[in-house]
Amino acid sequence: MLRKNLTLQILLGIVFVICALTVLVCAIGYEQFTLSVSTQYEDCAYNTARTAATMIAPGLITGGISGTEYNMRFKMLNDEWERLANTQDATFIYLIRPDKTDYNHIKFFLSVMNSSVNYDRYPSGYVRKTSNEEYRQAYREICENGLSKATILRDKGDSETGHHITVMIPVRFGGSEAVDWILCVQRQMERLNFYRKSYVRHVASAAAVVAVLVFFAYGAYLRHFLILPVQKIAGEAQRFADEHTEPESPLGENIASKNEIGQLARIVDAMEIQILSYVDDITKITQEREQIKAELNIASEIQLSMLPREFPDMKEFEISASMTPAKEVGGDFYDFFFVDDNHLALVMSDVAGKGVPAAMFMAISKALIRTRTQMGGTPSQILADVNTQLCERNDADLFVTVWLGILELSTGHIIASNAGHEYPAIYRPGEGYTLYRTKQSPAVATMEGMTFRESEMTLNPGDILYLYTDGVAEATNSNEELYGTGRMIEALNMTEGMTAEEILRTMKDSVDAFTGEAPQFDDLTMLALKYNGKEV
Repeated sequence: MLRKNLTLQILLGIVFVICALTVLVCAIGYEQFTLSVSTQYEDCAYNTARTAATMIAPGLITGGISGTEYNMRFKMLNDEWERLANTQDATFIYLIRPDKTDYNHIKFFLSVMNSSVNYDRYPSGYVRKTSNEEYRQAYREICENGLSKATILRDKGDSETGHHITVMIPVRFGGSEAVDWILCVQRQMERLNFYRKSYVRHVASAAAVVAVLVFFAYGAYLRHFLILPVQKIAGEAQRFADEHTEPESPLGENIASKNEIGQLARIVDAMEIQILSYVDDITKITQEREQIKAELNIASEIQLSMLPREFPDMKEFEISASMTPAKEVGGDFYDFFFVDDNHLALVMSDVAGKGVPAAMFMAISKALIRTRTQMGGTPSQILADVNTQLCERNDADLFVTVWLGILELSTGHIIASNAGHEYPAIYRPGEGYTLYRTKQSPAVATMEGMTFRESEMTLNPGDILYLYTDGVAEATNSNEELYGTGRMIEALNMTEGMTAEEILRTMKDSVDAFTGEAPQFDDLTMLALKYNGKEV
């Protein structure tokens, strides 16, 4: 199909160009040939007219000759003109006197014909109407404007005279400047048509022969040097697209041409090698990514398994927590555990950063906080010891914000320490949710030897404590707007009467509705504790 289409299109284009050039050459040659031959006819007719004019005895026209001598001289002029017409191949030689009033009529003095034609000659004194406006204008130019010669070319001919040329010259007698007589010589030009047709036939025949020779010769040339190489390149491209394997032999060895076709073949060879190498690299990268993804999924499961997934069913309190990482693994974590029978530790933490490094730092931080808390002490003492341990060998300069509170179940009293974390929200019946703002300490692991502030609060039966990370307050929608603590408090106030689990689910839906299609930027972690009080 490629050979058929490409070869045919190129050859047809060449034939079209040859035909167009042939038509152009024929048209130009036709015009130049016509002009050349017409000029020769005109010059010959003009010379004949001048010769005929020299044969006229002035007395024949002016009346100086009469009687028998007039007849003899008139017959002599007639014979001489006939001989001239025959020798010079003139069809018609005649002397006329136009009517100068409007040049619509002419009067013949003498007219002779070539012996080869059968036209009727006009007798002396015969008056006839001027042939047409072209002749009328020629008579006027000669008589009134002193034109020395006029030529009428009847290229298309007519029914009477056919294709001919007529040359006119003025005839003056006795030194007069006035022109009363005009001598005309007419020559037939049928040979011109014959020669022109013969010329066109020869040129067209030669062009046809050239077109056929070019068609086959150049077709063979194109097939060898263009079509077959392009076919090989196209076939190799199709084979590579179907098989995605190296060829048995490179195109550059099969197409030895040094022109653009050979260059294209070598480029295709190089491209195939690059594509195969690229596919191998992509395959390896894809396999590695799949392996990493699988490992991250396992890491995510491990991380989630480190967080409390079962919530105790106790009369003193109701608790629920959730964590939605922005990536496969995250740096947020929550925790709650009993320090003793009457004290419950609550932890909400956020490691700076995301991904695997944050997740590893999170696991270490969580383990240190839980272990140190169960050893006893106040939240400030616990965070101070954890800070010392995390600062050791912290080459990545990671840090973690922590809210650590210890709830005394019997009284609802909480001792807490906030190390750079978000302010918790507290619900009190009849008052709604408000942020519990206290002085914060720096984040854990930012500097060795730090001390941490403590604060105290008391939960009454029916109160709810809501802990969260900045993934809630700093959730962003597609317009770059932050969810903010204001919207958070409004959403929390819509959860009155809900369980702790329902509160978290409602808050998650509220954040998701706000962000819409925007990607999750940070881990989203929450904990809700509803305090019921200890029975007496």
